Parts: sequence; C-alpha cells; structure tokens
Amino acid sequence: MMPLLALDDVVAGWQQPATTAVKLTLSAREIVGLTGPNGVGKSTLLAAVAGRARVFSGAIRRAPEVSIALQTQDVPPVDGLPLTGRELLAMTGADGKGLPPWLLDRLDTRLDRLSGGQRHYLALSAVLDTPADLVLLDEPTNNLDRAGVAHLTRHLRELAESGRAILVVSHDAAFVDAVCDRVIKLEPCDVA
Repeated sequence: MMPLLALDDVVAGWQQPATTAVKLTLSAREIVGLTGPNGVGKSTLLAAVAGRARVFSGAIRRAPEVSIALQTQDVPPVDGLPLTGRELLAMTGADGKGLPPWLLDRLDTRLDRLSGGQRHYLALSAVLDTPADLVLLDEPTNNLDRAGVAHLTRHLRELAESGRAILVVSHDAAFVDAVCDRVIKLEPCDVA
C-alpha cells in the first residue's frame, strides 16, 4: 500500500531548523505518534507537513490529492462570540458523529458557555470528523478529563480503521501507548 505521507530526512523550522532529520511513512489505517522533550520541533514538524513551516532539507511527499486536517494547540478566544458547537462543526464540514454522548446534548450551547474541556473536544471534532484522509493532531489530550481521553482513544482507532492516517504529537505516554501503532521519538536539534 502506498503511504499517504512520507518524510525523507526532513529538517523543518521557521527562521532556522528546529528538528533533526526525520524519516517516517504513514499509511491509511495507521496512527503514528511523535514524542520527545519540549523544543525538539514536534509541532513544527506537523506545521511543515501542513505546509505552514519551512522545510530546510529533505522532502515531504504526500499521496496525490490527499486532504489534510490539522488540529493545533492554539485555541481561538470565544468570549462574546455567539457561535454554537453545531455551527462550529458545520463551518468545518465535520459531521459530529465522533462526539461523546456527554457533548451531543450541548451542541446548541454557545461555545463561550462551555467548559474548556468541552470546547477543546468540539474543536477536536471539528478536525477529526471532517472527510480528511490525513489527520495531524498536536497534543489532542490537553484539557481533556479521563473520560474525554478514553473516548478520543476509541474514536481515533475507529477513524484509523475506516481508512484515515493519523499523526499525533503528545506528551501523554499512556495515550500514545494506547492509540499509536508506532512511535517516533524526536531528539534535540543542535543549532548554534
């Protein structure tokens, strides 16, 4: 099976390299985790795959016409914004089928009236439940309680089984162990 994504010794960064050379492939139905200490460029690597960060060397190859969904750690402010969870999902084309039962009855509630964890899970669903082939997740368990992490773990496995490829950055070792098929540990980049 042809990989949906291949990184051939990719060194990525912004003004200067932030990663060591990373080599990986990711196929449909596979979840790969990226781990390592803060500052090794995990989020930057996701940004490079999404076309947002600079590739200094190496190559990123995507399957033809692969669609990408990116979840970042940045959560836009919602105070005073009269947007409901249902409207957020509609804006991204997400169907909301992967929402946990405890959030389904809150879809018509304004985002600024939800808890931080509820807003975070809706933002995740706005990415996960789109028709993207390749899903990039940056610390998806941030702000989630145990029930949210357990539901997310099950949902990611379901998405992978349905044919998605998922690349996950996380410091949550238990989550990574439970959800990932393979894990790649990034090492610090020695840049002067």
